[in-house]
Amino acid sequence: MTANHLSDRLRALGADRLAGAKRGVEKESLRVDASGALALTPHPVALGSPLTHPCITTDFSESQLELITAAHVSVESCAEELAHIHRFVAQALGSERMWAASMPCWLPPDESIPIGHYGSSHIGRAKSVYRMGLGLRYGRRMQTISGIHYNWSLPGLGNEEYFGLIRNFRRQSFVLLRLFGASPAVCACFVEGRPHGLQPMGPDTFGLPHATSLRMGRLGYQSDAQAALNVSYNSLAGYAASLHGALTTPHPPYEAIGVRNLGGEYNQLATSLLQIENEFYGTIRPKRTIRMGERPLHALRERGVEYVEVRCMDLDPFEPAGISAQTMRFLDVFLLHCLLRDSPPDSPEENVAMGRNQHRAAAQGREADLMLQRGESQVGIADWGAEILAECLPLAEALDQLGGTPARHLSAVEQALQRWQAPHTSPSARLLSAMKTDFGGAFHALALAQTHQSHAHWLAQPLAPEVHDRLRVAAEVSLREQRRREAADLGTFEEYRVAYLAPERLLP
Repeated sequence: MTANHLSDRLRALGADRLAGAKRGVEKESLRVDASGALALTPHPVALGSPLTHPCITTDFSESQLELITAAHVSVESCAEELAHIHRFVAQALGSERMWAASMPCWLPPDESIPIGHYGSSHIGRAKSVYRMGLGLRYGRRMQTISGIHYNWSLPGLGNEEYFGLIRNFRRQSFVLLRLFGASPAVCACFVEGRPHGLQPMGPDTFGLPHATSLRMGRLGYQSDAQAALNVSYNSLAGYAASLHGALTTPHPPYEAIGVRNLGGEYNQLATSLLQIENEFYGTIRPKRTIRMGERPLHALRERGVEYVEVRCMDLDPFEPAGISAQTMRFLDVFLLHCLLRDSPPDSPEENVAMGRNQHRAAAQGREADLMLQRGESQVGIADWGAEILAECLPLAEALDQLGGTPARHLSAVEQALQRWQAPHTSPSARLLSAMKTDFGGAFHALALAQTHQSHAHWLAQPLAPEVHDRLRVAAEVSLREQRRREAADLGTFEEYRVAYLAPERLLP
């Protein structure tokens, strides 16, 4: 397919639909003390309830903040809201900081990493039990890895179009790892006691010289058990059937753990391969906003795909918010390219090849002669990525010409193309260079310096009083809502758990 055909397809979508594209950001960050050790304190009360706050919650750990924007029709307003939330949180943290890197800070022993606490309501307890299960299945250290999720939608798209986008994204996501990956090194504590295949790079630091995103490689959110799931993205029905089986079929190793321990305390929500839908890892997910108490798979099956969630973006430690507006603009163009390009069905064989490509790009993505599998042949990562970016250029230009938003998409793609041709300018290469030049090869020292710099950045830009008051009130309301839910619960938690996990609740 030529670039002109893609541009024609873009224009056929129409200016109104393109102007209606929405994007939102979910940004995870560990809370750390001033020395860069994991903060073991509870989630700050000033930030409200992580169970019910609309934009400030926690992820796996009690010490892992998650900042969530609304869906925005412009990159500028999305970036502005993300900045507002950062400033509010920074002011509330006192002596603590938001860790600037995806790979974690100094961690205590695995069993001492606190899982998220969401109160005594049934849904709050379920969230904590789910996290207990994640820790037992994969280890708590792995769950402390943080990243950026980029949510994106376009008016008028149906399930078939969204799944076509997803298939192409999975084929081409290596481009994002090489361009924006920022986790080529880790603290020694993260790999202690486990095989890792990394090289010593400095004091208490391991990594790989051409790595882009260890977070997206074999050390990151990977699961041998889930690798046996050959999920098809050829249709909503096929995707849902794959997840349905993983959510309802007992998995012997997890059966051995059991739902409860001998003392009656909960180990996990279920003994199936996936406890709940969110446990399924991937570079991108089809999503649908859920109603109170609704299962995500039921929502997808009943009402279809509403947006996609891009999950392969590292925190950029050189950006105070972890992601720049320019990167968001590039993602918009990249996602449109995935949507508009022909997207043949996937196959089990191609799925295996895509997994290999991801691991190669994560561990060796800046190697000049790295080869990836495309169809039945091998192609150089540099050549394949250059082709994709060349096709994105006219899309960005056409997008700018349609108006309605600042004409900055072309500059975002041009900047990405320049970085592609000079991979030493990528965040992963910059991190390794700065680590070696300024911090004696120590990853923790570099990440801590960027953490302090970002914190100072947010404190130097105080919030407007009306914005601060709005976020303060949201925190207070969330605490009241948590108490209301706790008082409204009926029955036992076990009754709630069994009812929530009932297979029929997954059906449309």
